[in-house]
Amino acid sequence: MSEYEHVAFRMLQGRHIRCLEDPVSTEPLLATVSGVASTKTSLVRYFDRQIPSIGVITTKSYQVVPNPGNREPVICEVAPGDFGNSVGLKNPGVEVASEELEAMRASAPMRALLNVSVSASNPEDFITLIRRFESVADIIELNFSCPHASAGFGSSIGCDIGIASAYVAEIKRAIPRCRSAIFVKLTPNVDNIGEIARAVVEAGADGLVAINTVGPVIHVDPVSKTPILQNKLGGKGGCSGRWINGRALECVREIRAFVGPSVPLIGMGGVSTGSDVAAMIRAGADAVGIGSAFGTVHQRFWRDYTDALVREAVEDLSSVLGAGTPASGRLSASFITDIRQMEYRAHTIERILFHTSDIAVFTLSGTSDCQAGQFAFLWLPEVGEKPFSVAENDPLTFVIKKRGAFTEAMFLLHEGDTVYVRGLYGAKIEQDPTPRALLLAGGTGVAVLPALAKQLAEQNTEMDILVGSSSSDPTADGKALLEDVLSSYGRFSAVADDGKPGRVLDRIDAVLSEPGDLACYVVGPEKFMAIAAKRMLAAGVPPYRIYLSMERNTLCGIGMCGECVCGDRLACQWGTFMRYDYLLAEAPELIC
Repeated sequence: MSEYEHVAFRMLQGRHIRCLEDPVSTEPLLATVSGVASTKTSLVRYFDRQIPSIGVITTKSYQVVPNPGNREPVICEVAPGDFGNSVGLKNPGVEVASEELEAMRASAPMRALLNVSVSASNPEDFITLIRRFESVADIIELNFSCPHASAGFGSSIGCDIGIASAYVAEIKRAIPRCRSAIFVKLTPNVDNIGEIARAVVEAGADGLVAINTVGPVIHVDPVSKTPILQNKLGGKGGCSGRWINGRALECVREIRAFVGPSVPLIGMGGVSTGSDVAAMIRAGADAVGIGSAFGTVHQRFWRDYTDALVREAVEDLSSVLGAGTPASGRLSASFITDIRQMEYRAHTIERILFHTSDIAVFTLSGTSDCQAGQFAFLWLPEVGEKPFSVAENDPLTFVIKKRGAFTEAMFLLHEGDTVYVRGLYGAKIEQDPTPRALLLAGGTGVAVLPALAKQLAEQNTEMDILVGSSSSDPTADGKALLEDVLSSYGRFSAVADDGKPGRVLDRIDAVLSEPGDLACYVVGPEKFMAIAAKRMLAAGVPPYRIYLSMERNTLCGIGMCGECVCGDRLACQWGTFMRYDYLLAEAPELIC
């Protein structure tokens, strides 16, 4: 047995027995789950450094070739804490993923075990993936369980006892001395999960993971009366979160009964409180996975939340043996939001103003309370959804540039049509007031500025507002985007590129000539912001007074998908505005 296997087995094998026999001195081992929270290398590092209660960190499922996944929406919330998902195994492929993980492991030793999830449709590709990842992974998790993967992947394997065991046997023959422990992740969507578990162990699996999501089923939005998720399965998606906890416990108990006490088993499915952790351990889990629950807790509280899970689980397990009182679960529950965060609201289009052929301002019915650093999602059923900054709160207004299928569909709408909105997400920018400020935006990034200008005006800040555009063509109303609202807050100028991308940057030197009491706020493409920030630094503006709006793509808005991470912070949690000194220390690749 290799060094990597020894580490994994020492932490996992028979741990649930130790927890049950001596819960006071044995803390439950928590894990992240594939596809939630620890989906990027920077987030793997974050969990390892900052969330000590997590002992196993699981990556997203990687495949041999890159996979763009399904079109958004890929995650939905049908009730508080009850989720549907159909991400479609979105991943960058083995070449990119392995290079990133190798660099991460080379940079510093890891405290926690690294569990690399892999997905394939044949044994040969699984073998390729394992050989590429075994140098970095303590555990390699074979995804035999995804319910919304393409034909031949995921649960297509795990639902058939013969196929699942044959895959494991062929993999073990090809790599008899693998440096990583090989775990199989099982699907709950079978009548014989215990038999399948025993078969893959007899075929050579070193451990098991259960369960993946239940389903798939169609998740219907109660407002639009249409399926929410967007995929080739007619909107079907797996079920995750609290509503599958009962099924998860059933599966873990059945698996433990079939494989005996010595096979390491990571149990998961709807775990959100310390009592849930204890129940999973009593069912037979050696480690307990926390997944969708991270989407119900703000990232700034993830450490406190997971620490509370462990303490409450110890109390709960102790009470069973008469060594303590039952845990109330109140502390862990206090971190969990009790509202449906992904609820859609219907709005009517009241006005569409086309500024250019590919930029339009959509004014909707209703209002918002968006602060600088926050955003919302627009959704068109059976078309898709995308995140957008709120340009104005009253009436609710969005600036949209035609970029792809979703925005093209928006441009086909008319006044009186219905658009669905969810959010707000992110957080209000936290900044120290300064006497003067430069607000700089490129293109449709101007939509971020009105809320920011309003906040600065309330702080009695004098503002210079510069906006760049790619086109010098006259607009429909003869004015720059949002000129009326922005000019009311300070000195406003709009600068067209006229063949030189980012020409507006040539106009900032006059404002930067006296940097002593100046703060700078930049919105636009990351390359544009990086260039602007370097000019500001060269002029003498300190890095802690330069704020960049990191409007990275996100699939969920609630901290589950990890797509909007900057360093170790999720923009959907902390807000899009981030200080330059933070980015320089934690995410220099975004501002180079």
